[in-house]
Amino acid sequence: MTTVELDIPSTRETAIPVREQVKFYQVGSYAVGNRLAEEQLRSLQSDPNRFNTLTSGHRACQGCGEALGARYALDSAMAATGGDLVAVNATGCLEVFSTPYPESAWTVPWLHSLFGNAPAVAAGAAAGLRALGKQTRVVAQGGDGGTVDIGMGCLSGMFERNDDVLYICYDNEAYMNTGVQRSGATPPTARTATTQPVGPEPGNQFGQGKDMARIAMAHEIPYVATATVADLRDLEYKVTKAMSIRGARYIHVLVPCPLGWGAASNLTVKLARLATQTGLFPVFEAEGGELTSVMKIRRPAPVEEYLKPQRRFAHLFKGEGEPEVLARLQAVADRNIRRYGLIEQESLDPDVLERVLAAPEDPEGRYEAVLRAASETKQGRAEAHPATEEQDSSEMWGLNRRPAPQTRPAHQGSMGQSSSAPAPASSTTSASSQPETPGQE
Repeated sequence: MTTVELDIPSTRETAIPVREQVKFYQVGSYAVGNRLAEEQLRSLQSDPNRFNTLTSGHRACQGCGEALGARYALDSAMAATGGDLVAVNATGCLEVFSTPYPESAWTVPWLHSLFGNAPAVAAGAAAGLRALGKQTRVVAQGGDGGTVDIGMGCLSGMFERNDDVLYICYDNEAYMNTGVQRSGATPPTARTATTQPVGPEPGNQFGQGKDMARIAMAHEIPYVATATVADLRDLEYKVTKAMSIRGARYIHVLVPCPLGWGAASNLTVKLARLATQTGLFPVFEAEGGELTSVMKIRRPAPVEEYLKPQRRFAHLFKGEGEPEVLARLQAVADRNIRRYGLIEQESLDPDVLERVLAAPEDPEGRYEAVLRAASETKQGRAEAHPATEEQDSSEMWGLNRRPAPQTRPAHQGSMGQSSSAPAPASSTTSASSQPETPGQE
């Protein structure tokens, strides 16, 4: 058995131009701020004349991360296009709280589509505008349910055709507006209305779900990025960059949901930051299917800091807690740190470096689950127990279940003897199975 030397790859840090000119200062959460920045270096959201695409009057919950993310993203897209923009919105939380009929909180041309076809509607809108000779750009947006689950087919088609659309997924890790049901983006062990509520392993199972950003990268589209509402400048930079590119683009934004996550509404930004700093939600850019830059972690935080404030993970800390499950979640974060090169190897403490390098390649056990399921199939059992000389292989495959046909009695002649020649002796036919002929002894 060969041993594979694991190492943290050296990846480039995402370069946000204005950050090089801003004076940063440390705060208690190891984040940096720029309240003392000069006016021309401030973020778009600090501009009192910004487009304010999602204005007041909507009915989002207090502390809603999706409302923040949508306003940040579309304000940046509007600024990048000079206001010549159309937004297509899939059914979901964002659509429900922003457009209670007959009202709307949008100040941008806005179309509502079905749950799963926002990418197709956006692609059609872009083609129609192009046919009319207009330069209007199109942005499609939806939640993780409409993106990762229901809209996956339409989105994959949009990627494959390389339609000139920026698709933004606001990921709150469940179907929140319909009662917090599990989605394909729900993390392991998180409890929802449709995951195992009690028992030895409550919550979402390990080894399920989809990494949508990596799926988008596999389509080798011009631009893929991840972001969170905790880093405004990073999100503004990536949306602006995406609008400067033609073709299919995808941005996956983590947006904490106080209601569905069971967290205090004032922790939305902190939780989004901790998701990044633990390594559970890597923030990166990719072009043409290749990773180009990442957002480095200044100091890896343990996953417990991110999980404890959320009631959906409360069962992991009851009584003596679930140290084995927490270790497995920590391994998922450490694998991400190593996979994306989220931290410089030289800056890690020795114990943390040892833990990161020791993280398994498959901490969720997806590959083992696939092998186990394959071994339980009929073919898997046959391969595990090959047929012996006494056992015909056809029996292993269940192909020899038809009963053997009965032998037809031979025709009798007038002298009480058979008129036909006797059947040749067979090694598999016993004498007792031969029909008895009257008159023969």
